[in-house]
Amino acid sequence: MPDVSKSLWELLWEYDPNGLIVVDPEMRITLVNSSFCRMLKMEAEDLIGRPAYEVLGDVEDFEEVRDNQTVIPAKEKEYLQYGLYVREVIFPIQDEGIIACIIVDLTHEWQQKQDLLKLKHQTLEQVNRVVDNQMKVAQEIAGLLGETTAATKVSLLSLMSMLQQEAG
Repeated sequence: MPDVSKSLWELLWEYDPNGLIVVDPEMRITLVNSSFCRMLKMEAEDLIGRPAYEVLGDVEDFEEVRDNQTVIPAKEKEYLQYGLYVREVIFPIQDEGIIACIIVDLTHEWQQKQDLLKLKHQTLEQVNRVVDNQMKVAQEIAGLLGETTAATKVSLLSLMSMLQQEAG
């Protein structure tokens, strides 16, 4: 029976859509799953044994978990070098003396959110340009109305003057 459960855990590890990485206390990568490899576009053989900072950059959160034996739940982070935006859960496995991390890829959702923010910003700029243009046109119309009103008044005054001369 233990072989069956071990096989089940290995299958779960391998088929988990989330990236999974394990580092030792010296911050060397000891284990990764295929989802993590896909996220980074690397092979497991190229990752195992490497210092985690070479792959992940900043490993302060891993060191904090190692040093304080605490859990860092659901921290969002961007890995520009891989084009990834993720949520990480980092936790110690005290019995084994290792630190594990579950990485949920949020890149697609994050990109959609960024695209929506960009669209909102562009729409706001466009509305501002339209309002500015409408105000300019309204000022031009007001100016023209003022000119024609003044010309009409001059014409009326001339007509009244002529009528008064004829009557007078």
